[in-house]
Amino acid sequence: MSNQATTLLSIESLINSHDAKLSTLSKELSVQKEMLSNILENDEEYVKLAAEAGKLAKQKTIAKQKVLHTQNAISVVEKTKDLQSQLKELKVAMSDYLSQYVSLSGTNQFEGADGVTRQITFSAKLIKKND
Repeated sequence: MSNQATTLLSIESLINSHDAKLSTLSKELSVQKEMLSNILENDEEYVKLAAEAGKLAKQKTIAKQKVLHTQNAISVVEKTKDLQSQLKELKVAMSDYLSQYVSLSGTNQFEGADGVTRQITFSAKLIKKND
């Protein structure tokens, strides 16, 4: 077996063990959150204040919707959505360009127009494939 194949098997093993640990910790975290929720639900003072906060939150939401339906707010909301969309598109394009740069240059560093050297990093995660 080649060194590369051995390394690949080792990495696959690490991925599987970390994936299992992530699953275990996520389940444990869920249990702890539920326990905390139960503790809070059994505290009379908290329940009373949470109910009051809920009423205030509803009033806040209604007031916010009234403000957001004014002409001035509508134009700002539209501009905000447009800018967020442009930002998302630019980030996707930047990621593609950086990936190509690393692939072509063989380095994960890039010197910007401002003279500052930046490191190119990538983040990967496992997502279950839907058949």
